[in-house]
Amino acid sequence: MAEEKTQSIRFRISRYDPEKDSRVHWQEFTTPFNPGMTVLEGLIYIKENLDSTLAFRTSCRMGICGSCGMLINSYPRLACHTQIKDLRSTRVTVKPLPNFSIIKDLVTDLKPLFEKHQSVKPYVIRNDAREMEQPTAEFAQRPEDLDTFEQFSYCVKCGICIAACPTTSRDKRFLGPQALAQAYHYSADNRDAGESERARIVDMDHGVWRCHLAGACSEACPKGVDPALAIQLLRKRLSLRSLGLGKRAEVSRVVQPPTEIKPKVPAPEFNTQ
Repeated sequence: MAEEKTQSIRFRISRYDPEKDSRVHWQEFTTPFNPGMTVLEGLIYIKENLDSTLAFRTSCRMGICGSCGMLINSYPRLACHTQIKDLRSTRVTVKPLPNFSIIKDLVTDLKPLFEKHQSVKPYVIRNDAREMEQPTAEFAQRPEDLDTFEQFSYCVKCGICIAACPTTSRDKRFLGPQALAQAYHYSADNRDAGESERARIVDMDHGVWRCHLAGACSEACPKGVDPALAIQLLRKRLSLRSLGLGKRAEVSRVVQPPTEIKPKVPAPEFNTQ
């Protein structure tokens, strides 16, 4: 009986090492393949068995940390979240994320992403500074309040939305979909009182009005976040503010935890019938 041949897959990877050569070039590798194998697993195999100099980012391997964003078969994706079989190709082409400077091979400089994210003050701002610094309780928030911004809290800062954004490719000063979505996220939070501060940051030439609403950011997001929607909602808030309309609801108050302890509900008896 003839032995069954091991399946394999070809990787075509963009290589760049500024210490050796200023030019970007391609290198191909062949790796074993099995159903369920991800692009990241293929890259790890190459690094551990074929070329230890290959550089790429990875951490959680679960689509949570956002470290392994890459351009895979001409589309920005998380390598750990992308199964090779879903690409429906005999070759996997991997490049660094566009719209970012390349540090080495598949590693890009994400510093601009974090600087723009930080610039929109992505945290709850309150007037009661004492309570923020030395909390005595918690800020009230109902489930319906959370619904207004919850999906935007799932951002993992992978940079994929920025890599997909056509505006960012032409305007490096554009705040970008990630930062603008977070500006809306915190401004819509009923616990926050910092919307006016963020409005001064995003309501400018390279801010929320620069977006062309291509929607590529929302299509590419691996976590299902919709930055294009956040930008539209942020524009709406700014427009209403400029007209003196759309008064914001009162910022949530501090509430004490309940003092009464609810009785435990008795568990039903175990029954196999």
